[in-house]
Amino acid sequence: MENELRKQLLSLFDAAVKAAHPAYCLPSALPELPTDGRLLVLGAGKAAAAMVQAAEEHYIATGHSERISGYVVTRYGYELPTKIIELVEASHPVPDEAGAKAAERSLELAEHAGPNDLILVLLSGGASALWTLPAKGIGFEDKQELNRQLLASGARISEINCVRKHLSRIKGGRLAKAAGQARLLTLAISDVPGDNPGAIGSGPTVGDETTLADARAVVDRYQLTLTPDIEAALQNPANETPFPGDPAFARSHYELIARPGRSLDAAAKQAKNFGYQTQILGDSLEGEARELAKTHAELALAAKQRGEKIALLSGGEVTVTLTGEGRGGPNQEYGLALAISLDSAEGIRALVADTDGADGGEGAPDDPAGALIDPSTLARARGHNLNPATFLANNDSGGFFAALDDLIIVGPTQTNVNDFRVILVDP
Repeated sequence: MENELRKQLLSLFDAAVKAAHPAYCLPSALPELPTDGRLLVLGAGKAAAAMVQAAEEHYIATGHSERISGYVVTRYGYELPTKIIELVEASHPVPDEAGAKAAERSLELAEHAGPNDLILVLLSGGASALWTLPAKGIGFEDKQELNRQLLASGARISEINCVRKHLSRIKGGRLAKAAGQARLLTLAISDVPGDNPGAIGSGPTVGDETTLADARAVVDRYQLTLTPDIEAALQNPANETPFPGDPAFARSHYELIARPGRSLDAAAKQAKNFGYQTQILGDSLEGEARELAKTHAELALAAKQRGEKIALLSGGEVTVTLTGEGRGGPNQEYGLALAISLDSAEGIRALVADTDGADGGEGAPDDPAGALIDPSTLARARGHNLNPATFLANNDSGGFFAALDDLIIVGPTQTNVNDFRVILVDP
């Protein structure tokens, strides 16, 4: 019986991922080839490889692939074979030199596009780290260190991207600015709360509503340590990003082809087929993972008390303020805190995972996507002499769930609409 319930949970995750996979959501949005020009495909993100494959298959079928070229970057381990468009890999979440070279090459190609050309930008979560080209005067290692601080600070993704934009030569609308006279179309898969185009991949093709002052405020709020060069860059008016309405965006169009809400709807439909009522708690939830877990545990326990058979679904991007030295990710930390708060309540099970297939980790293809929780979680932990509270205090949710064989390992899913959480209540 328990295995069947786990299969149900995993099938809900699969439904959410499938709804956002490029093979499913991209082809109908692809543009026609320019009449008198070329199609230049640029892109970055965890879904970039599958987006390229879907685009290539579409255009090869039209018989005009000779007018297509491109250069796209994805995360290490996420590469897929391509036929026309060059695909390279770089580091995520902490950038490396390969990502810097990919960003620089993409800018060069955009700058050389002509007025009859169309630049197709394929964008998905992870692009911020994969397209990293520091502003002039900033050393790459200094940018890497600041990125590490931001990821460990507990800052929201919108705050992290605000800082990134003002220290970059490609983010915050600067790719669109480089495109000059060419037309530009961005097709994006959203991985951010609220589906704000300015936040997806740090908005390389849209105007930026944030300012240098906003970036400095984030630095102050989280007490980040800056090198003199970065401090100077955040004071330099030349690093102000182009605002919405800038002439650079006159020939630019942006379209979202997949978003967290659609994936939650797909999972909710599957849950109804299993006989559950459904409640979507939100597709853009943010905040500390362990605090949100406590809130959701209360909702699940209340539903059980009322005798409801219900699936509670949510998305967004929770964060972790690192104080310990363990391993794991935001979804695994949420899962551990949820298990503690549920306190082995019968009839409640959960799955928490990142839709890209990697929750935290070291950037390896076999990093865990998340974890499973059931009424036996704490009892099995005691059988292994594991103290859940100790693991949580050390931010070692990965070590906890690994010992119980409750990690979800699916490998790269080739998409990314961020966190997926479902709690099944069946009294």
